[in-house]
Amino acid sequence: MTTRRKRAEPVAVAAGLLARVGLTEPLGGPLGIIAGGGLLPQRAAASAAAAGRPVHVVVLDGFAAAPDYAAYPHIVCRLGAAGRMLDWLRAARVQDLILAGRVSRPSFLSLRPDAGAARLMPRVGLKAFGGDDSLLSAVVRVLREEGFNPLEARQVLAEVMIDTPGVLTSTYPDEQALGDIRRGLSVVRALGSADVGQGAVVQQGLVLAVEAIEGTDAMLIRAGGLRRDGPGGVFVKVMKPGQDRRVDLPTIGPDTVAAAATAGLRGIAIQAGGTVVIDRAATLAAAEAAGMFLLALDPSAPEWAETPG
Repeated sequence: MTTRRKRAEPVAVAAGLLARVGLTEPLGGPLGIIAGGGLLPQRAAASAAAAGRPVHVVVLDGFAAAPDYAAYPHIVCRLGAAGRMLDWLRAARVQDLILAGRVSRPSFLSLRPDAGAARLMPRVGLKAFGGDDSLLSAVVRVLREEGFNPLEARQVLAEVMIDTPGVLTSTYPDEQALGDIRRGLSVVRALGSADVGQGAVVQQGLVLAVEAIEGTDAMLIRAGGLRRDGPGGVFVKVMKPGQDRRVDLPTIGPDTVAAAATAGLRGIAIQAGGTVVIDRAATLAAAEAAGMFLLALDPSAPEWAETPG
């Protein structure tokens, strides 16, 4: 007598796959989104809603626009109103939560914390005065202590990551460009270890610009003003060493490609499985139209170690 093997449920299979890559299984209930600027939080909201999850959005005042979230329950909050944000999310029975979109870090004096934020701030401690990753990791820890489950963006929007290393365009980097990428990775590793930035522009071995508090767009404008004659430079954008994957992952999109092209660059190198690509089709189309290469790489692979000299 033969027995039929019970077919694994799709949910169980998905949970196993997530566990193998070190992610936790989303609960499947309401999803909260703390939304900064850009398309990523909008895409995350649409993806979760399409999957049948109720979506509740905290629109960060000055960074995101409430009309973009008109289809979902939402409130508009300033950054310092953390108490109001969390109370509203709790009232909506939200546990799963993502932090997505561009946010410029305010000065401490301009934050004006509400009573709830003032209660939480001592638990963030001196991390509030460190780099972005130090601060955001502390924020994630506090959110967990408050009963929330911060998720990585790809748990809601799987297509934002390019997982396999390789060249994604018809234009390939030449030896000069590969050398500039190695140099850029070395610089970004040093920046990341100091919790400063995630990007650098290198041309013919010269570091034209590094990313700090001004962000990617301003850095690319600055790099364009410093470009040298000859083959254009490359933009390298990867995670900081040891970075928390749930917040502030490096991100590029069609606008990044356009800014890099305007700066006279000939390619962009990103981290496979570690850089968010907003609107992959449009990003690749923009790179093809500009004659630029887009390379996904594993920064830890031996071929990306900088050659001395």
